[in-house]
Parts: sequence; structure tokens; C-alpha cells
Amino acid sequence: MNIIYFASESAEASGLGALGVSFSAFLIQLLTFILVFMILKKFVFDRVGKLLEQRRKVIDDGVRMGLRMEKEKAKLDDDVKKALREARQEADRIIANANKEAREILRESEKTAQRKTEAMIADVEARIEEDKKQALKKLEKDIVGLVSEATETIVHEKVDPKKDAELIDKAIRGKK
Repeated sequence: MNIIYFASESAEASGLGALGVSFSAFLIQLLTFILVFMILKKFVFDRVGKLLEQRRKVIDDGVRMGLRMEKEKAKLDDDVKKALREARQEADRIIANANKEAREILRESEKTAQRKTEAMIADVEARIEEDKKQALKKLEKDIVGLVSEATETIVHEKVDPKKDAELIDKAIRGKK
């Protein structure tokens, strides 16, 4: 037996044994690795693979949704610009119409003011004419009174109203 033991020692010393690796230990470790690999494959790797696949799908969906959201944002930006442009044009139209209406109202107000002014001037002229007529009547009465007094002073007698009126009429017609 000594010979067999010595021979295995020399084989170990010359092959893998020289590296400090025993064949039986290597075989046991290989079987343990295969057993652990099979157990992990059956219970862990499939679940981890499914979980990774689900996460990949979620990430892909997120990326697709992000791209779609960018396209929608660009479209929305264009829609907002278009709406702002239309709103600005509408505002410009409203302002133009308001300015036009304001000018028309101003013209109408000027016409109304002109008509009122003309009416007031006509009214004032009518009053002036009426006052003038009244002043002329009063002046005529005053002149008649003065002429009557002058006649009394010149004739030295009181003239009755009928005769007085005749003399005044003659004096006024004579001057005209």
C-alpha cells in the first residue's frame, strides 16, 4: 500500500496537486456549483428575468410616452401660438371697430352740438328781435311823451290826447 499511496502523492505533486488543487475537492465543488445553479435557475433566474422584462417594458412604455408627450407638447405649442395669433387679430379688429364707432359718435356729437348751437343762436336772435321791438315801442312812447311835452311848451296849452296823437303822427311822418 505504501507504493499506491506514494504513487498518488507523486501524481498529485506533479499535476493539479502542484497548484494546490485536489481532484476530489474540485469534483465536489463542481457538483455543488451545478446543484446551486440548477436551484437558482429554477427558483430565481426565471423570476428575476420576468421582473427585468417587466421593468424593460415599463421603461420602453415610458420612453414611448415621453416621445408622444413631446410631439403633443409641440402640437400644443403650435395650437397656443395659433390661438394667440387669432386672439390678437380679433383684438385688433375690436379696437379698430371701437375707434371707428368712437369717431362716428364724435361726429354725431359734433353735429348735435352744432344743431343745438344754431338753435340757441336762433333763439337768442329771436329774443333780441323781440327785445328790439319792445325797445322801439318804448322808445316810440317816450318820443311821443317828449313831443307832447315839447308841444305843450311851444303852444303853451294842454292838447287833448286825440289832437296830441295827430300832431305826433305828423311830426313822425314828416321826419321820415
